[in-house]
Amino acid sequence: MNLRDHLGTLRARIGIARNQYKINPGLYCAGNPVPDSPVFVTANYKLSFDALRKEMKGLDAWILVADTRGINVWCAAGKGTFSADEVALQVQRTGLDRIVSHRELILPQFAATGIASHELNKKCGFKGTYGPLRAEDLPQFITNGKQADETMRSVTFTMWERLVLVPVEIALIWKIFALVTIAIFILSGIGTEIYSLQTALNRGTNAAGATFFAILAGALVTPALLPWIPGRQFWFKGLLIGGLAGLVYVMLLTVNSNLFENFSLWLWITATTSYMAMNFTGATPYTSLSGVELEMRKGLTIQIIGTLIALVLWIAAPFMA
Repeated sequence: MNLRDHLGTLRARIGIARNQYKINPGLYCAGNPVPDSPVFVTANYKLSFDALRKEMKGLDAWILVADTRGINVWCAAGKGTFSADEVALQVQRTGLDRIVSHRELILPQFAATGIASHELNKKCGFKGTYGPLRAEDLPQFITNGKQADETMRSVTFTMWERLVLVPVEIALIWKIFALVTIAIFILSGIGTEIYSLQTALNRGTNAAGATFFAILAGALVTPALLPWIPGRQFWFKGLLIGGLAGLVYVMLLTVNSNLFENFSLWLWITATTSYMAMNFTGATPYTSLSGVELEMRKGLTIQIIGTLIALVLWIAAPFMA
């Protein structure tokens, strides 16, 4: 891993060109592999590739990279791009059967939803052995005779593993945040004077601050405190944090505002925080596709209703003072 690799990782972590961060599929080597060296399989998303190869110190191995369209192992397996067909295709294209003397591929455990070992064996003559969840455990996995203990099979979601996702979540929302901010400033000028630029500036600043506050509450505070927030579903956890954040923000306001404006800002922060928190459903190790769909049906309904009420109250507030 050189400086360029580390800078690329940083860019991907903060959402810059993340969807184009990939390498060419094919066969790579780590160290000085020989025909009986192990073959590790991974996706062509460069973060996945780098996570694997940086753990190869002291190992002589082959790395077979499948074309997952630049998507990570877990997501690609779920979407069908990291499949037995794709891995078999790379085995055939690289002539792997002529390079190694064995017929075994070590697959990431997260690939199990997309690759069945018996199907892989049928398609290319190589059997699949599922390695540990984390690439950092691969050296020990090899030392143990390709046996993974319970720790290697256990999925964690520590505070660091949650917080490392925050920069991407914030980066993905900035365009929407910019558009919403512009719309808020325009709508904030409507009042008894028909339209006032000074009122737009004063009220718009309050509302834009509320949006920023909500994003931090949903994308940073909620994942950080996740295990200690009551409830199971993310939209509900975000709703609780959003409600508290909204109260704090309204209490901190120094610019004159009326009851309707305050209630509107509280609703907006609560709904936005809930929405931001719900984004983490696809990044956790304990949600399923059906569970995510169920949660979104419940959460989005409440978030949309809350947002609409907040919008109506925000526009009507100057006439109700």
